[in-house]
Amino acid sequence: MRILVTAGPTREHFDTVRFISNPSSGKMGYAIAAEAFRRGHDTVLVSGPVELPHTEGVEVIRVVSSQDMFEACVSAFDDCHAAVMTAAVCDYRPATRLDHKLKKEARPLSLSLEPTKDILAHLGTIKGDRVLIGFAMEDYDHHANAEAKLRRKCCDAVVLNGLGNVGSDWAEVEILRADTDWSPPVSGSKTQIADVVVNLVEALAGRKG
Repeated sequence: MRILVTAGPTREHFDTVRFISNPSSGKMGYAIAAEAFRRGHDTVLVSGPVELPHTEGVEVIRVVSSQDMFEACVSAFDDCHAAVMTAAVCDYRPATRLDHKLKKEARPLSLSLEPTKDILAHLGTIKGDRVLIGFAMEDYDHHANAEAKLRRKCCDAVVLNGLGNVGSDWAEVEILRADTDWSPPVSGSKTQIADVVVNLVEALAGRKG
């Protein structure tokens, strides 16, 4: 099976130096890609800017912006059987990007933002019988928001992530499959969580196969 995994943040620049981003470390996505490859799956990892070593045997496509990631994912998904979308893609980007560094002035500055393309939702519209797993980072109404995301973006499952997992080597998650109810919380190292997620991919693919 060929599996697409995304990881890390995106950076949305408003000038040549500065950007909007988030603190995603990419550790979860990298752990999932490594586990998928360890099990013999052909694995492609689309990674935003992170400080992590290359995963041996995994095809890595490095990107910066949400648009970069969108294009890389759409292209890679063509010949994949499943996708696990752990990346923390910025929901908004500056409406304009200056071609020079913006100089500081003694006055307020307003920044106009526009929505970025929704990669997970787009893959949901074209997935056919392929497996699509999303990650949901929620800080309120956790289950309700994650359930809405699963339905709205046509996911086969969603992994509910918490703010405490960001940047850590450990995580606690809950998993909702489209065909079942919520799992009990699962906690452990991100390597251990990766094992659970790849089990999920294989189980979902087996049901469709």
